[in-house]
Amino acid sequence: MEVKKLITAIWLIWFCVPAWARPEEIFRLEIPAEAGGMARAVRPDGQVKVLGKVLRVPTATRYPGYTASAWAEPGTVAATAVNAIHVTVSVEDEKGRIVSLVPAETIAPAAGTAAAFVIDCPAGTGLFGGWAPVVGDRARVRRADGTLRELTAAQLPEPGETLVVSVTEDPDGPYMIDFENRVGGEVRAYWRGGSKAIATVERPFRGVGRFSGSKFQRRSALRANHCGVICVSTSDVGDIGGFQIIPWEHSFSPEMKSAWEKTQWMIVRSIDGEKMTARAPLFKGVFTPGAQALEKLWDFWSTYGRRSLVMCRVDGGEWRRFDATAGKDDHAFDHITHLRVYAPFTREPGKKTRLGDFR
Repeated sequence: MEVKKLITAIWLIWFCVPAWARPEEIFRLEIPAEAGGMARAVRPDGQVKVLGKVLRVPTATRYPGYTASAWAEPGTVAATAVNAIHVTVSVEDEKGRIVSLVPAETIAPAAGTAAAFVIDCPAGTGLFGGWAPVVGDRARVRRADGTLRELTAAQLPEPGETLVVSVTEDPDGPYMIDFENRVGGEVRAYWRGGSKAIATVERPFRGVGRFSGSKFQRRSALRANHCGVICVSTSDVGDIGGFQIIPWEHSFSPEMKSAWEKTQWMIVRSIDGEKMTARAPLFKGVFTPGAQALEKLWDFWSTYGRRSLVMCRVDGGEWRRFDATAGKDDHAFDHITHLRVYAPFTREPGKKTRLGDFR
């Protein structure tokens, strides 16, 4: 009987407890530190996807970086978005020092002019879309002889070297997260075998705001994720409109205090008393901007699964995509009662079919 109880307990732990600490590398990004070099993604089997030409390399770091960059572990991706990727190089005096990757045509106020790789890649696609990393992915520098070193402020990538980002996915991570858009509403994560409430809503969102990067993302899709923000685009490509989800701790940052007065932010708070900043699954390790509708990755499931999707319910009705909503309107979403954010994936859930390459 005791053995049977033990087996049952192990089964419950394996199937019913979220495991957010077993990421696997699904590809690596390689960004040469030389103008004219080609940025690319390399799969574990050696497949290569060219992502664009390097137009400019960083000659400095940006310090201080935006507030949440200080919450990332040095040497990791601090933000992933359709218009920029930021890597925290170091944390000094509780402020982050960053280096960035940006598309040639973009709006990325957090990236310093001299502190960024500029890539000839359209915003919202490729490196800034389906091939984007997740927050927390490790960034290092590969020397000309093939050995790796840490990325530091004192030693940025030099000609002949390559910035290498290991892009990961946790196969046991959540596949979607639901938010009840009301004060005291539940935030619930769903994963293989079960679900769990992970936070509560301190303040619901009601309005749409002018978050500039949403210009490069389609509606009902993730615009950005960093250690203290999930930004959702509600406007069509070319228009500007969206809202943000932030952790309770970030709502007291100098630039975010208006989140308690304005309606374009949802504020969430953990139920276990621990900080939510830089913590999976909301603010680390899961989300990317995702592939555009016509963008293809290495096979059917990666192409389909890495398309970002955010849905809502109006007055408790059926799940649906957001209507195209741009500009600033404090009451555009007064009737949205529920929100659902899907996590990206690159393999079929259950692995029951073999489709081969998606062509």
